[in-house]
Amino acid sequence: MQALAEKSNSMDTIYIDESGYTGGDLLDANQLFQGASSIRIDESTAKKLVDEYFPTRQSPELKHNKFSRRRNYWQRLLEIQKVLLDEFMGFTYLCHKKYLLILMFLDSCVEPFFYRKGMDFYKDGQNYALGSLLYFTAPTFWGKDNFDDILFFYQRASKTKSDLNIQALIEKAKSLQGKELSENLIPLIVEDEDCIRSIKNEENNTDAALVVLLSLLSHIEKYLNAEYTVIHDNSKNLLTYNSFIRQFIDIREERVFQATANTQARFPVKLVGVKQVDSKLSYGVQLADLLVGGMIEHALSMNGIKEKNEYNQRVRELYGNANLLHLLPDLDFEDSKKYRSDNDSLEFIDFIGKKIS
Repeated sequence: MQALAEKSNSMDTIYIDESGYTGGDLLDANQLFQGASSIRIDESTAKKLVDEYFPTRQSPELKHNKFSRRRNYWQRLLEIQKVLLDEFMGFTYLCHKKYLLILMFLDSCVEPFFYRKGMDFYKDGQNYALGSLLYFTAPTFWGKDNFDDILFFYQRASKTKSDLNIQALIEKAKSLQGKELSENLIPLIVEDEDCIRSIKNEENNTDAALVVLLSLLSHIEKYLNAEYTVIHDNSKNLLTYNSFIRQFIDIREERVFQATANTQARFPVKLVGVKQVDSKLSYGVQLADLLVGGMIEHALSMNGIKEKNEYNQRVRELYGNANLLHLLPDLDFEDSKKYRSDNDSLEFIDFIGKKIS
C-alpha cells in the first residue's frame, strides 16, 4: 500500500460513496452498519474497468445491491473489488452503528462527569473498552429491553434536546440502579449538570456521518503526498458529508493528533476541493458504490441480516490490513489498549468540535 502513495501525482481525484446512512437513527435493526469507500482513479480509467468487467450490463448505473442479487455477477464483483483495493488505493470504513451510539452515550452522559474530576476518560481508549463491555454484557445485566431503552431514550434526547425526554432518560437510568455495571449510569442517576448540558448542546447529535468521514479522510491523507480533490454522489444522504468536507478543508491551523498506534490526523489537510456529481454520470462513484456495498453486505451476512452465500463470504478476504478500517465492539481489551495507547482523543475532540459543526 505504501507503494501506491509513491505513485501519487500533483492532483489526484478520490471518489467516495457511502452505504447504510440513516441520519441520527443508529438503532435500525436492519441497518446495523454504516460505511464509506474511496478509490483513487480518473473517469476514463473507471469507464474502462466498468466496460471490461460488465460489458453486457443493461442498467445505466452500476449499483451493488442490484448486481449482487444475480449469481452470474458474483465472480466479476469480487474481481473488480480486488482490483480497486490493490491497484486504485481502495479503502473502506465500516462502522457498527449501535456500538457508535454507545460511545456517543458515554461521551455525553459519562465523560463530562469524569472530566470535571480531572480524569481523562479517553486515556488508552478506555471509552472504547467500556463501550464494548456494555455492548456485550449490559443486555444480560440490565435486560435487553432496558439496555435498548437507555440507548433509545438517549438518542431521542440528543435529537430533541427537550427537558421531558432528558428526564425520561434519567428516570430510566435510575430504574437500573443497583444492577451490575450500573455505576456507569451514576452521572445520569445524580442528574449531573455537565452531562445534561452536553446532551442539550446543539452541536452534539447522533449522526454518524462525521465519524465515518473523518476516519476515512484521515486514512486517505496518510497515503497521498500531494493535493487532491474528492468527488461524491449528490444524493440527499451525502449532503451532510459535503458540508463536513468543506469545513475540513477550511481548517488551516497546523496540528497533529495521534489517533491510534499507527494513525495520525494532520492539519491542514492536503484535500483542496470537493464536488458533488450525479452518480449515473460518474463511473468513479459507481465503482466506490460497488466497494462499500460489498463490505456492507458481508457484515450484514455475518450478523444474520442477509443470507450467507458464496459471494458475500469471500468479500473480506479481498482486503489487506491497510484497506479496511472499522469501528466494531471488541472484547480483546489488551489489544485495544495497545492500539489506542497514548492517543490525543480528548484534544482532537475539542479541536474538531470547535472547527466543524
